[in-house]
Amino acid sequence: MFSSKTQAETNRPKCEVELSLYLLVSVGFIRDKVKGFRVLRNPKFASLFCSVINKEMGRARKGPKFAVMKKVVTSKAIKSYKEEVLNPNKKDLTKEKLPRNVPNVSSALFFKYNTALGPPYRVLVDTNFINFSIQNKLDLEKAMMDCLYAKCTPCITDCVMAELEKLGQKYRVALRIAKDPRFERLPCTHKGTYADDCLVERVTQHKCYIVATCDRDLKRRIRKIPGVPIMYITQHKYSIERLPEATIGGAPRF
Repeated sequence: MFSSKTQAETNRPKCEVELSLYLLVSVGFIRDKVKGFRVLRNPKFASLFCSVINKEMGRARKGPKFAVMKKVVTSKAIKSYKEEVLNPNKKDLTKEKLPRNVPNVSSALFFKYNTALGPPYRVLVDTNFINFSIQNKLDLEKAMMDCLYAKCTPCITDCVMAELEKLGQKYRVALRIAKDPRFERLPCTHKGTYADDCLVERVTQHKCYIVATCDRDLKRRIRKIPGVPIMYITQHKYSIERLPEATIGGAPRF
């Protein structure tokens, strides 16, 4: 039976022959089990043949019997992703939602003449204003009188003095000028030594001062308060804004 081979069978590849024999053996076993026939083939030969086929072709790996679970996007994951997109720096957004306590100021006050201002002018001096005056070689009291053509009294608060003392050896000349007896010393009753908040609060309560500063942020804050002029340094001399009668020298004309 096996000896009579045709030319086509001899030319077939080895793997195809083994596969066909394997299928015949498996079908024979199934037929015998289902129909109750006697096993025609030698069972030893069949088991040996199956072991050879398994070594040559390899066994089919069995997959998991349970279904693959699909990943469901939870509401917690959506919320965390939304927070990452809207708030990447993780700021406290509850503070921004709070109502702002901004004092209501009439726009007519910005065009009204401040009757509390008059000679002798009282000028609140900032830390950097003293430092820039030294760099531009300006005497504070004399340069103020040249700007306003009137007697001026430089005023310095405890906060400004504390800032100059904290700055150390670099600002020792500015500290020496701030201790001049011609300067009027204004005591502070609040906590902390941040001069900008102190000056803004003092000017808001008492609009009888001119604020002398070169700080851009402090200027922006004082411009929101009506009737308070700002003195600054430009072209190596003092100039003033928001004071109607001071239209001389380098003062801007409105």
